[in-house]
Amino acid sequence: QLQAFGGGSVQAGGSLRLSCVASGLTLISYAMAWYRQAPGLERDFVAAINWSGDSTYYADSVKGRFSISRDNAKNTVYLQMNNLKSDDTAVYYCAAKQSLQLYSNSRRYDSWGQGTQVTVSS
Repeated sequence: QLQAFGGGSVQAGGSLRLSCVASGLTLISYAMAWYRQAPGLERDFVAAINWSGDSTYYADSVKGRFSISRDNAKNTVYLQMNNLKSDDTAVYYCAAKQSLQLYSNSRRYDSWGQGTQVTVSS
């Protein structure tokens, strides 16, 4: 089970750090990812990280502003979001897939957290 938290309301240019904590599974063998879904839109890929943390992949829209990381000892994955824009407003979800590779395709992931709301005001 995955639980995402850390969302909130922030002004444009601000920062937030999301956390995704796993229970009932050990993340060390899992690829992890963050997705987001704005109202009326499809769920979009944000970032992914492989099991060891030495490989990451980002959507073009967040490159240079967001950073995904993990602490396997704490069974936690993070998404540091800097220089937030109003377009970043969405519900953010974490996802997990037992795999040595990382993926951007949401259909690859089989465990999902409940989502945490991020609202950026301009």
